[in-house]
Amino acid sequence: MEKSMNFASKTLCVVLLSAAAATASAQVRTERNISLNLANQLAAAGVAACAEKGYAVAVTVVDRSGQVKAMHRADNAGPHTLGSSQQKAFTSASAKGSTLAMMETAQKNPGAANLVYLPGFLLLGGGLPVKSGDDVIGGIGIGGAPGGHLDDQCAQAALEKVKDQLK
Repeated sequence: MEKSMNFASKTLCVVLLSAAAATASAQVRTERNISLNLANQLAAAGVAACAEKGYAVAVTVVDRSGQVKAMHRADNAGPHTLGSSQQKAFTSASAKGSTLAMMETAQKNPGAANLVYLPGFLLLGGGLPVKSGDDVIGGIGIGGAPGGHLDDQCAQAALEKVKDQLK
């Protein structure tokens, strides 16, 4: 009987130590994030995509936590374009979605209309999440084209230009 109790006690200790080790390792996370090099390429591609259409814009790229990684402002882009591009990038990275889609949802759904009151959120077209596989690793925001839907098109073109690096 004493041997079986001793074995049971040892087994219980092993199980508890294994559970504690699993819990400890679960507390450290590894997350994917956008690099400075890729953020700069994406910002430059956004400015270029809009310039091809005659729009002087600002582009901000943020990392997965919404912190600015790169900002480019075209010659002749208005001073307000920096702030709008940053807020769009932050909004898309934070919400992991398109700011154009969020704007449309907020217009149709009174409950979602309150999103405009979140600090730093801007529900205008031109913000898209930057994804590597299923992971959101950042956000791109463009401001300055004559309509958010046009900012959105430029952001899509910029993401298309760097898509091979996002795999």
